[in-house]
Amino acid sequence: MTTPPIDRGAAPPAGIVDAHHHVWDLAVRDQDWITGPRMAPLRRNFSPADLREEATAAGVTASVVVQTVTVAEETPELLALAAADELIAGVVGWTDLTAPGVADALAALRELPGGEHLVSIRHQVQGETDPDWLLRPDVRRGLAAVAAAGLAYDLVVLDHQLPAARAAAAALPQLTFVLDHLGKPPIATGTLRPWADAVRALAEQPNTVCKLSGMVTEADWAAWTVDGLRPYADTVLDAFGPDRLMFGSDWPVCRLAASYGEVLAAARELTDGLGPAERAAVFAGTAVRTYGLG
Repeated sequence: MTTPPIDRGAAPPAGIVDAHHHVWDLAVRDQDWITGPRMAPLRRNFSPADLREEATAAGVTASVVVQTVTVAEETPELLALAAADELIAGVVGWTDLTAPGVADALAALRELPGGEHLVSIRHQVQGETDPDWLLRPDVRRGLAAVAAAGLAYDLVVLDHQLPAARAAAAALPQLTFVLDHLGKPPIATGTLRPWADAVRALAEQPNTVCKLSGMVTEADWAAWTVDGLRPYADTVLDAFGPDRLMFGSDWPVCRLAASYGEVLAAARELTDGLGPAERAAVFAGTAVRTYGLG
């Protein structure tokens, strides 16, 4: 994948693309990862209407909703939401990458109401005990089918899984890999390595993109600061460049540590050294290009 050079003289877009958020209805399906008293603020329904109230107030004009659970029924539901809501421009869904019929499953999703909004596939790799899960032959076959379908692949991994992500990206140059949440660096501890080395190695692969998302919940929820986030944001800005970096709120998970507006304000401050066109890439252009948002 090649990316066009950034034109520093271009004007930023009128709106912002939020490239990463979630919705769920606990009456339809439990979110079994929301456990314990610390997570209690998330044990309620979060709808597109709830998102719209906060996102549009922040100047967001398009968004990408992302899967939360490893359940086949969730993706059709998200596609239907996208078909009914003009704010949701893209869906990152789930399908079983290890299944022999993954190509047929992807084609079937495309035929559903809202199927044209399917832009990427994601699996909760962070929950896999095998650090090389992405390199398994059956997974690689599934990833190749994702590429053949014209979709991207979102990586939700922990820092020790980044080397396998890099190897997968090198083995599948036809597939765009999107790193969610910077690869979950240990912001709360203030340490950079080995995460920084691993994320730089991943960024050496030209078919990789990174989301400037999820930082506040990797930090100390009650005491995070923009200065504390900056070394991690600077690392991915330097490694990927603004033309391969996209803003995501990670709403409503971000609400554990910050409001929607606070997350966006932090992202703006973390990118305050960029030129207008570079900021336009981070806050809209990279997501539009990577996901093919219409």
